This record gives sequence, C-alpha cells and structure tokens, in this order.
Amino acid sequence: MVRQLEAVIFDLDGVITDSAHFHYLAWKQLAADIDIEIDEAFNETLKGISRMDSLDLILAKGGREKDFTLEQKEELAAKKNAHYVELLKDLSPADILPGIKPLLDAIRAANLKIALASVSKNAPMVLAALDLTDSFDYLADAAKITHSKPDPEIFLVAAAGLGVESANAVGIEDAQAGVEAIKSAGMKAIGVGAGLIGTDELVSDTSKLTLAMIQKVFQI
Repeated sequence: MVRQLEAVIFDLDGVITDSAHFHYLAWKQLAADIDIEIDEAFNETLKGISRMDSLDLILAKGGREKDFTLEQKEELAAKKNAHYVELLKDLSPADILPGIKPLLDAIRAANLKIALASVSKNAPMVLAALDLTDSFDYLADAAKITHSKPDPEIFLVAAAGLGVESANAVGIEDAQAGVEAIKSAGMKAIGVGAGLIGTDELVSDTSKLTLAMIQKVFQI
C-alpha cells in the first residue's frame, strides 16, 4: 500500500504555545502546600504526561506516595488545575509560538488534515484563548483516552478522529514521552527542542518548522 501524507498531528504545550511555565508554577505551589519542593529541572519530567501521573511523580519525590487516598489525590489535582486555569486567563494569540500560525495555514492550504494530541483537559480552553480552535479538524485530549503518553493511544485516537491511517500522518512533539508515543503509533516524528531521542527530525524551535520539512520527513 502506498503511503501518502494526509495529516499533521500536533502536541500543545511547547509546540503550539508554551503554557508549560504555567503548569510549573501551579505544580510548584501545590507541592509546597504539601511540603514538597520541586524545581524547573524536575518539572521537565512532567512534560507530556497526565495530571494524575504528574502528581504521583511529585508525591514519590517527596516520599509521600502512600500518604493520600485516591480521592485526596483527585482533590489535589483539581486544586492544581484551578490554579493553572487562573494563570491561563492571561493567554492570548500573542502567545502562539513563532511560525506556528503560518504553518497551520500552509498545512490547511495543502488540503492536509490537522489534529491536536494533548493530554491536557484544558486543551479546548487553551485553543480558544489562542483563537486557534478553527485551525484544527480534530482534538484528541485527556477526555478521549485512558492511557497517557508514552502510550500511543492519543495519537492513534487523533488519526482515527481525522479518518486517516496513522502511517499517513506526521506527529510533532517537544517531550520525550510524546516522541515515543508518535513512533509507537507508527508515525514519523518531528521533535522540537534539545535532547530528544528517536525523532525523524529535530529542530531547535518552532520557527524552524515548515510544510516542506514535514513533507520531507514523511518520505524518510
């Protein structure tokens, strides 16, 4: 069967916009509330994974993984999210990362489909704040999956939502867990940032992303 590029699937944080710092501030405050200290280096380990999985890592760091019931952990996660949502109120189209809007427009002009694959339950709100909701044909978020990255489920759901075979899509990610998810889904992977392993192409920042590059990577 001949492969043909039909779709591009984007991660949200670190690819479309950078609300990772807002996540860090919200997690740092929550951790401090339960006497655990985290820094930005530790926050890197939380990239691309779900809210509850992130909380489990924080609790483990503080040696408190057995101190909370599931219900209490859900309350902690909700508290973190409330703080994060409050911080997001300042988000605007000015916060779209460099080159992304022209890239989305170019992909659309080439009659390719576009999906978002984000484990964030706030993804619809973030897209709305960025005025990008109409730029995406399908949104695969935490509400549609049961397994977090690096499991490929979210990228498989995104491809299915677009009505394309996963082998006919390219995924773009800034987190190692996300890159692994893309590759496990049978897609070509473009990484954004330093130190990512297993990508088919790696760029230093979003301004280097172009439709021509995506098309070239697909042919590898």
